[in-house]
Amino acid sequence: MKALVKQAAEPGFALRDVPVPTIRDDEVLIRVRRAGVCGTDVHIYEWDDWARGRCVPPFTVGHEFAGDVTQVGSLVSDVRVGDRVTAEGHIVDGRCTLCRTGNAHACPYTKVIGVDRDGCFAEFIAMPATNVWHLDDNISYDVGGIHDPMGNAFHTALTANIPGAAVLITGCGPIGIFAAGICRAAGASRVICSDVNDTRLELARQMGATDVVHPNELEALVKRVTEFGVDVVLEMSGVPSAIHQAFALVRPAGRVQMLGVPAKPMTFDFATELVFKGVTVYGVTGRRMYDTWHQMSSFLRSGKFDPTPVITHRFPLERADDAIAAIKSGAAGKVIFDIA
Repeated sequence: MKALVKQAAEPGFALRDVPVPTIRDDEVLIRVRRAGVCGTDVHIYEWDDWARGRCVPPFTVGHEFAGDVTQVGSLVSDVRVGDRVTAEGHIVDGRCTLCRTGNAHACPYTKVIGVDRDGCFAEFIAMPATNVWHLDDNISYDVGGIHDPMGNAFHTALTANIPGAAVLITGCGPIGIFAAGICRAAGASRVICSDVNDTRLELARQMGATDVVHPNELEALVKRVTEFGVDVVLEMSGVPSAIHQAFALVRPAGRVQMLGVPAKPMTFDFATELVFKGVTVYGVTGRRMYDTWHQMSSFLRSGKFDPTPVITHRFPLERADDAIAAIKSGAAGKVIFDIA
């Protein structure tokens, strides 16, 4: 089968013919139809400090996908050949204290497809049956293939009290743009999105943002439209200046949801920015298994949340370099591979 492989400890991906995965008794084999490309894949492509410290080539890249089940293991009873599926890409041990207390998303033994084991930028992928998520018949492969980043947005937004809230989203990458639509569908009274990229601000507007502004315009807007600051901030950028803005513009006793990851350690005034304001902070990693997945399905079924405007570019696996370039250009929303 064709697969995009991180062949060696150097920049780039290689398109290779590799064996079709062999499944274990508790796994299923999935024919991949669509696969989403994200910032993690860019890190691996560029072979930056994070990738060098985390990944061990060779391996097949990719962790966002949808497709059709073509084979099931002997112990699998709830997934069948022909099922249209996506999957949770974090494979956890299932036995540790966190997994058994509803916090599997933070399992310290997590293995991520496309990072720690072979991923989905390929014609086939093997997945544990417990990680498989069935798609409704009316959900396209395109939307199925981006459940992973949508899930990050749902997790970030819906662990806060969104109905009626004034929400600020700092950072309009695809996850931030998804979050704008989620917050509007969840009943936010106002959704303010901030970014330096006009293309992505326009996508956020299409997804339901009530206000889109550059960071240098943000403080004046928030002071004009709120009494004490926004009720909730979804910090999606990881940019230190945006993080400081998040804490400056959230109201006293408000809430800041932290998804963005700074590239390096940063200074932070805990007394002034957090403690004396009585701010609640929630760190977001992955998706809650499987609360977030049920939320995604419910919102998609409602018809009030449609993520398709965020998908702006699609490529075959053979054009992986172009896909990465589109993301780095800043002119793309969500980029996907059309595999079959």
